[in-house]
Amino acid sequence: MAALETPQAFDPWDPAFVADPYPAYEELRARGRVHYYEPTNQWLVPRHAEVSALLRDRRLGRTYQHRFTHEDFGRTAPPPEHEPFHVLNDHGMLDLEPPDHTRIRRLVSKAFTPRTVERLKPYVDRLAGELVAGLVEAGGGDLLTDVAEPLPVAVIAEMLGIPEPDRAPLRPWSADICGMYELNPSEGTAAKAVRASVEFTEYLKELIEARRKEPADDLISGLIAAYDEGDRLTEQEMISTCVLLLNAGHEATVNATVNGWWALFRHPEQLAALRADHSLIPTAVEELMRYDTPLQLFERWVLDDIEIDGTTIPRGAEIAMLFGSANHDPAAFTAPGKLDLTRKDNPHISFSAGIHYCIGAPLARIELAASMEALLTQAPTLTLTTEPQRKPNFVIRGLEALKVNF
Repeated sequence: MAALETPQAFDPWDPAFVADPYPAYEELRARGRVHYYEPTNQWLVPRHAEVSALLRDRRLGRTYQHRFTHEDFGRTAPPPEHEPFHVLNDHGMLDLEPPDHTRIRRLVSKAFTPRTVERLKPYVDRLAGELVAGLVEAGGGDLLTDVAEPLPVAVIAEMLGIPEPDRAPLRPWSADICGMYELNPSEGTAAKAVRASVEFTEYLKELIEARRKEPADDLISGLIAAYDEGDRLTEQEMISTCVLLLNAGHEATVNATVNGWWALFRHPEQLAALRADHSLIPTAVEELMRYDTPLQLFERWVLDDIEIDGTTIPRGAEIAMLFGSANHDPAAFTAPGKLDLTRKDNPHISFSAGIHYCIGAPLARIELAASMEALLTQAPTLTLTTEPQRKPNFVIRGLEALKVNF
């Protein structure tokens, strides 16, 4: 079977598509299991079964440099002026494969065990309550900047051991770095990512040096101690791991929060049911992450030829797995276009799968539940004041703002 051409409805730079990509996804799924998309030189995979399987397929990798040079793989090395971003990005465990990925994840996972995360719950609940109380006292505001952003940023900064006075640049650094994860980023986007990478790296070098001299009860001190005990983690791996944990530790939570509340405001009957019964919060969190997925696309390199529905995808190609489409696949979900906060059978892949399954997923769930509980309890008449604008990004799906009052 020949590769299918991508329907024109799929256009990640079209504001109308970014506002609502789900009809285009439906067309993609209907027309086949794999589509070649020339503008990004990628193979798009839109259905849940294939995406779920490929996330676990060791013939694919987040990197190829553990096996091939750029030349061997038929790819061009990044331009030298982008090097600070790629050095930072390429040494984080999300963009590594075994054995390096296994080694780093083993060390970091000690900070994300169920017991460790559960110990954070009182802190998360208290902080969520304080942020919502501030919003209520002000009579309203921007749910994005007043609650959704500060909660997960503070939590992951607290875990890492970043002092409170130093936290203001964290979100801007993260936003600039994450701009490089969009499709075909511009030179302006790359320049901002490089600058943020340099500044964040320099800051963390100083903080790591301070923790070497005076350890504290935080993750950075723990990684230093593990190194001293023989678990080899280079300074660059340590820096890249901290940046990854900050970026991944709040980007999805921030966008899941505002995407979720925007969905609730558009479905008043579901919001009314949630307000009447807070025991729905756990399933509501899962359903809202499925319904409007914060990470729409995840990329993998083809390390060895694979076949999808009769089409051979050659080594050296890049596959783009469409999480947002997979989460709306009727083969995996009953009535996927319907928001159902009571949905029990919900195999969404918003946290990925396989060896790169999100290590912070348990923490993200606690944060999402905490802010939702605080808003339902303290702001039971929360109302949208202005229809929000989508950010122009496709891969990381979020809102410019979410203005509310009471």
